[in-house]
Amino acid sequence: MSVFSVVDDKHIPLYRVVWIAATPHFCGEEDCLREGYYEIRLEQGESVWANVKERDRLIQSIQAWHDGSALDDDEENW
Repeated sequence: MSVFSVVDDKHIPLYRVVWIAATPHFCGEEDCLREGYYEIRLEQGESVWANVKERDRLIQSIQAWHDGSALDDDEENW
């Protein structure tokens, strides 16, 4: 299992994730580019934005990393 997960074409180290939004972003601004995406907050106040598939994959990766369980080869090649 890798210690990295790909979110929005970026390899994010799992240990840098502080929290993951449970609901998609909605601010109501006409020019908002992040509506419908999930915020993933990283250390030092940084954020990346994920679609639902990337968010769910990141949650699964963190859970597997915490549990010490290895993912199957099929699951690693997302």
